Amino acid sequence: MDRIDTVDIVFHSNIPSLPLLHRGKVRDIYEVDDKHILIVTTDRLSAFDVVLPTPIPGKGEVLNTLSLFWFQMLGYMMPNHLTEIPPEDVIKGDDERGQVAGRSVVTRKIKPLPIEAVVRGFLAGSAWKEYQDRGTVGGRPMMPGMVESAWIPEALFTPTTKASDGAHDEPISIEKMEEMIGADLTREVEAMSLTLYLEAMKYASTRGIIIADTKFEFGLDEQGELTLIDEVLTPDSSRFWSVERYKPGSHPPSFDKQYVRDYLESIGWNKQPPGPELPPEVVARTAEKYRQALHTLVDDADSEG
Repeated sequence: MDRIDTVDIVFHSNIPSLPLLHRGKVRDIYEVDDKHILIVTTDRLSAFDVVLPTPIPGKGEVLNTLSLFWFQMLGYMMPNHLTEIPPEDVIKGDDERGQVAGRSVVTRKIKPLPIEAVVRGFLAGSAWKEYQDRGTVGGRPMMPGMVESAWIPEALFTPTTKASDGAHDEPISIEKMEEMIGADLTREVEAMSLTLYLEAMKYASTRGIIIADTKFEFGLDEQGELTLIDEVLTPDSSRFWSVERYKPGSHPPSFDKQYVRDYLESIGWNKQPPGPELPPEVVARTAEKYRQALHTLVDDADSEG
């Protein structure tokens, strides 16, 4: 893991040997051939669906390494988009190799579903705000008298739209999701999302981390089989809390980008582009939190297993 501490910053990748298909909030996607793509995880950070102008050093490698860990751990439960093709084999030149090393994967081309599968196990973030306003989470009534960060006895599946760059993801009902992708596929996505979350929670708790909520993305392969794609259980897609420091009724310190969100809230940013520059101390602390999440979850995991 030491290499992450000294990695070069990649804000925008530049791989001239491959066609650029899409530049997302964090990932740059290149076409390898008609069946494969190269995904480069950059050091860009988005907050409130806006890409900030300040990169977080080492972030791309943290996300890539942690996703690979979870894909491997959860691989027995369902297929994912990974291949065994080394990223260095599909690009040319030392400059391109330097940009993909440690932060890239070659995956199968999968047709993504137009939704994001959010699972919530604790009352935090937008779920807490909704509960305060209406006593619901994802439109579903909750028991009265709950406090911020309270454990939700039965984890909730609360899907959202998958917004285009610059737009905001919006919560949708199960009924709306059924209209978008069909009832059977909705049931399958919901069941797999909850199962993956609970399995990950069980492991993370042994490492001293609570996964308060997370977001999965799925797609369909050429045979129409549901497939896990994008990233899995990273500090970008999840809310990680320390088991030791967790206390219901508080705003627990986290190992994820909530630290940046809190900073942006404190300066009164209107959450519209362009995003503000982050001060050096916020950048350094965020990078530290990402590395801490990786080290806590992954270090010595193989020897323990």
